[in-house]
Amino acid sequence: MVRQITVDALLSLAVLVALASALGVAVMPDVYQKLHYVTPLATVAPVLVGLAVLVQSGWSAISGQTFVTVILVVIAGPVVSHATIRAAKIRADGDWRVRSQPGSAPGDGRR
Repeated sequence: MVRQITVDALLSLAVLVALASALGVAVMPDVYQKLHYVTPLATVAPVLVGLAVLVQSGWSAISGQTFVTVILVVIAGPVVSHATIRAAKIRADGDWRVRSQPGSAPGDGRR
């Protein structure tokens, strides 16, 4: 009984994270701001689902495989976010590097 309530609570939290992320993506105006709301979906929600599997099945091969998958998803999330932001920057500016304005010294913070 307690185990099932814990599993349901963890999965409910994962769903709430996904819904909040979807809402954030829907209301933000540009790709840079939208990407901030994808991060919890890529990191927090998989961990909650993995914990739910661990609680449901205990320490087993199933939970081990689940946590290997969770680790890969959590590692891949920031990599995909970085690649997406770089692609958006290239699409907007034609290059991903920050360009200095004429007359500014390197590293002074002006673009």
